[in-house]
Amino acid sequence: MTIFNQFQLIGDPALSTEMARYMRNQFPFTGLKTPERKRQSKELMTASKKIAIPELLTGIVLLFQREEREYQYVAIDLMVANVKRLTFADIQELAKLVTQKSWWDTVDALRKAFGDYIRLYPNEKRQVFELFNGADNFWLRRVAITLQLMEKEKTDTKMLTEAILPDIDTPEFFIQKAIGWALRNYSKVDPQWVGKFMASHQLTRLATREGSKYLGNQAG
Repeated sequence: MTIFNQFQLIGDPALSTEMARYMRNQFPFTGLKTPERKRQSKELMTASKKIAIPELLTGIVLLFQREEREYQYVAIDLMVANVKRLTFADIQELAKLVTQKSWWDTVDALRKAFGDYIRLYPNEKRQVFELFNGADNFWLRRVAITLQLMEKEKTDTKMLTEAILPDIDTPEFFIQKAIGWALRNYSKVDPQWVGKFMASHQLTRLATREGSKYLGNQAG
């Protein structure tokens, strides 16, 4: 039995109902808030850094498949803790998790891990982006749109445009929210580019409201 099979979280049943309700009762919870989850998984995180990558990937997938939501969070924490050790082939495998037990919490946490990877390996940004861009599954496309959230001045605006335009009038809430989020975040770095982009494209009301938050009068 591996360290991943043995790993167990001990939650507070009094919190589990409230946490499940917050996620619209789509997933059961053990009842662990983030600080306590991280405390209980600290040993696992430390040990994981000495485990061979194939075993680590198996462990991440194994934990992700467990029923309670906190195990998906631990799986993603393991990915983040070991991101420096991963290759593009590993990222390709882990990208499959985006379409499993999908909701904004895990999808955005995975996106952050992919964002950490492209910061470490900027030459592979396009390859990582292509894993998500244009996919049939909208959660994958949400990752493509928000992949560069933490790139700041290193944001590839061509890539951002490629991600946004095909979904510019897609009615899916989580896509429109992502478009607005990506534009709002980049407007902190280059408000002129974002203002021009928003002025020259017919965005939805939601994307416009979200994207123009820091633009003032620049968004028109």
